[in-house]
Amino acid sequence: MTQRTLNSIDRLIDGFDHALRTITGGTQAGTERPSPAHDMPEPDLTRRERKRAAALMRVNHTGEVCAQALYQGQALTAKLPTVRAEMEQAAAEEIDHLVWCEARVKELGSHTSYLNPVWYGLSFTLGAGAGLISDRVSLGFVAATEDRVCRHLEEHLQRLPVDDDKSRRIVAQMLEDEAKHGQAALDAGGMVFPRPVKAAMGLVSKVMTESSYRV
Repeated sequence: MTQRTLNSIDRLIDGFDHALRTITGGTQAGTERPSPAHDMPEPDLTRRERKRAAALMRVNHTGEVCAQALYQGQALTAKLPTVRAEMEQAAAEEIDHLVWCEARVKELGSHTSYLNPVWYGLSFTLGAGAGLISDRVSLGFVAATEDRVCRHLEEHLQRLPVDDDKSRRIVAQMLEDEAKHGQAALDAGGMVFPRPVKAAMGLVSKVMTESSYRV
């Protein structure tokens, strides 16, 4: 049986379905790798430590929601089929992180951010806009975003409770994967964004992290 090529309407429907599953937590079936912490015992954390760890992992989960939206928006407007395929593949790989973070947040007795639909919509718009400009800008946006994500993950490794080895194991694996995704985007022809653009992205990222930490 030959595989039917998706047209624009097909991709819109698929994108809408993907958005719903991302926001509502319906992506578990798409994971390719088990959580790095799946076989580790639950650490004995104080109530305060558990609350802090949950808030940090909630921020990480929101970051992965944004990554899904970014890649979906870029795939929708990418000029070259090869770039579209790269974006869709990157989104598929990031689903692992999304599921790992959501599961860890729930293990810590908390919830994912109530603002995720807002951040998904904003990230999708930014991704689609970058794709409309050019594939080079789109790939550069991925690289700059992954660089910012890596900085957040490094910071979270410092802020997570010392005894929370489960969360640390997840974040460490995410950090390794995100660094590879950023370098792959540059290797594929992504432009290096100037410092002012990165600074503006950093401000938006700060608003997202601060709000997701609390809500």
